[in-house]
Amino acid sequence: MDTAADLRSEIEKTLPRLRALDEAFAARDCGPGKWVRKEILGHLIDSAANNHQRFVRAAIAGELAFPDYAQDEWVALQGYRRRPWRDLVDLFEELNGHVAHAMDAVPAGRRDAPCRIGGEAPVTLAWLMEDYVRHMRHHLAQILG
Repeated sequence: MDTAADLRSEIEKTLPRLRALDEAFAARDCGPGKWVRKEILGHLIDSAANNHQRFVRAAIAGELAFPDYAQDEWVALQGYRRRPWRDLVDLFEELNGHVAHAMDAVPAGRRDAPCRIGGEAPVTLAWLMEDYVRHMRHHLAQILG
């Protein structure tokens, strides 16, 4: 499976739909205790930043032990509700292009590197990269659904 190609394909097909959303819709309340669309995209930006680190570190070291991250706190601290939607979409595009580039750079022999995130059971780097794309698709469906 070419996970980097899957990521690029997902971004390519989703970007026009994200760019078509207006500022008011992106900031509209999604219900009590739920993130607005800007915050969901912000969470995906945080995910790109965290996972880029994971992929590169695991590829270099041949294994990874990485802390989990407090996603609600990350989103709240960075104030994604106050950011312009267009800026968030642009950052999402650029970061994921770089994540796909990093995925391509992982040597085949390192794709089986064991990775432990927080207190979770170890998974392979290949699984972690595939899960990144699954996770992104899930949240993009929330934004666009």
